[in-house]
Amino acid sequence: FVHSAYLFGLESHIAQTSINGSIVPPGALLSLIQKGLYYTEAELSIGDEGQERAFETLSLIDAVVPETIETRRKEILNQNQNVKQEKSNTSSSTVTNATASTTSPTSSPQTSTTLTVTPSSTTITSTNNENSSRSYINSSIRSTIDHSTPNGTSNYNNSIEASSSNISSNNTSQTSSSLSSTLRPFMHITNTSPKPTSSPHIPSSTSSTHYANSSMANGTEHYHMDNHITVAKPEPMDYDSIHQTNSRNSTTPTSIVTTGGLMNGIDIPPNRVTVLRGHESEVFICAWNPTQDLLASGSGDSTARIWNLMEPKSQEMVLRHCIRRGDTQVPSNKDVTSLDWNPSGTQLATGSYDGYARIWSTDGTLVSTLGQHKGPIFALKWNKKGNYILSAGVDRTTIIWDSSSGSCEQQFSYHQAPALDVDWQSDTAFASCSTDQRIHVCQLGCDRPIKTFYGHQNEVNAIKWDPQGRLLASCSDDMTLKIWTMNKDTPLHNLQAHNKEIYTIKWSPTGPGTLNPNAPLLLASASFDSTVRLWDVERGSCLHTLMKHSEPVYSVAFSPDGRFLATGSFDKCIHIWEIQRGDIVHSYRGTGGIFEVCWNSRGNRVGASASDGTVCVLDLRK
Repeated sequence: FVHSAYLFGLESHIAQTSINGSIVPPGALLSLIQKGLYYTEAELSIGDEGQERAFETLSLIDAVVPETIETRRKEILNQNQNVKQEKSNTSSSTVTNATASTTSPTSSPQTSTTLTVTPSSTTITSTNNENSSRSYINSSIRSTIDHSTPNGTSNYNNSIEASSSNISSNNTSQTSSSLSSTLRPFMHITNTSPKPTSSPHIPSSTSSTHYANSSMANGTEHYHMDNHITVAKPEPMDYDSIHQTNSRNSTTPTSIVTTGGLMNGIDIPPNRVTVLRGHESEVFICAWNPTQDLLASGSGDSTARIWNLMEPKSQEMVLRHCIRRGDTQVPSNKDVTSLDWNPSGTQLATGSYDGYARIWSTDGTLVSTLGQHKGPIFALKWNKKGNYILSAGVDRTTIIWDSSSGSCEQQFSYHQAPALDVDWQSDTAFASCSTDQRIHVCQLGCDRPIKTFYGHQNEVNAIKWDPQGRLLASCSDDMTLKIWTMNKDTPLHNLQAHNKEIYTIKWSPTGPGTLNPNAPLLLASASFDSTVRLWDVERGSCLHTLMKHSEPVYSVAFSPDGRFLATGSFDKCIHIWEIQRGDIVHSYRGTGGIFEVCWNSRGNRVGASASDGTVCVLDLRK
């Protein structure tokens, strides 16, 4: 579904419009598709005279193939004609027998009563058809929803059942009216203040592989739009001490529930959690400044924000992403898809769905606009030296930018499909991956890749070099994790353990060449199967499988000392794991699905961005 929605956006040229995506209800496209199915089924289920006709529920493919629809229509018509003929013969026989009974002088009152009912049999039949029609429509709608939404949504079912209960007519026109009422769109947008939802919003788009896989990885879900979050923009910064959902009262299973009850000391207390409000749409990404406690976040509201956690009552910096129209600057209305701080923490680079990369100072000043890409930017990273920025886009290219001048140093056009992720190996060499299933290693100044890795059987979602730049890890929709080296064409390890798409990967900041040289080098992988795995890469073995999440896991992050791992999932939970034992040591449940988790440089705070427009900060200081 996510890939279909993405392609729909490109082919329909929605990506080139100024439509504000934050006002479009989550699941709107799927809702329209389902309503098309309902109307198609309704047309087939109602006969020429308004009577209900039974037939098997259409599949998605059958519903969009004209030949199939016409064939089914003819089959139903022939079946109904045969039924009518049989009823006509039966009716004639009944009338003949009844007439004979009336001529008999010994007719009983009961026989007379039966005869008076016969002329009104049409009314009785109509009433029965009305009941079966209501039953059929309810059954058909539930069947369609159940096939589309594995988890089911009570709001949607209740809405449909309430509408279906209006079908109580005994004539054709009233039945048609009721059907129209039943199939009327059930979503509406409200401008009420935000409130927790039972399911996280589905992103319209996300950073890097957020765009490739975001959304609806666990099956499509629908929402009654009373739950649509519209977050008011605060002046000054809205800085809340948390209102935290108590997991004891939550109906959603959380990772901290055991047979013996809650794990004592696991829940992060409310006074250690800060919720930052201000974004008006889902927040896809967040990243800490490497030198101070400034947290940057990027959102679908076409802004990035810099939150100063050193002065929590201060106003956040709002970095509005605008494009030029004529002589004026207007909001781009495009998602901020990626962001990264330079190593010295003096500048922030952002990439947007509008195709531009931008460089900002910490005070919110726009320093440069980088405009070489011909479509959305999916990934963006500074090199360690801080003189170059690397970006990847839907236009199949990757670009190295001079960060001081904002000029394009070199554009690499080697992929055959959108580039999803990039990672520096050194200050001038990098790897890139794509939906074309290939990984290219490129060098500034070279006119062709210095290495190309083949082996994945589906889109490659993320790539990461280990801290030494010796091993390259890649993860894919083919459910495999592969480890590559520059001196081999085939993978050093082909790790297969996840049973759904692997969304992201991270290396531990340990091993030779790091600040933690005596700790073993590990790799974490996060999957749509709701698990996180920790790998001993040298041996090619899985050390721990972290299984407490109940929805797809979108982000993992190691603490700076490599002792802990933070994980964020669409089950709204953030878990902090102790690496050596593979146990949860801290846990927090928010109000929206978690897209990103990250540690500050001192390792005592974890930031997280969520689908309900919030950014939360967990204080892990003792």
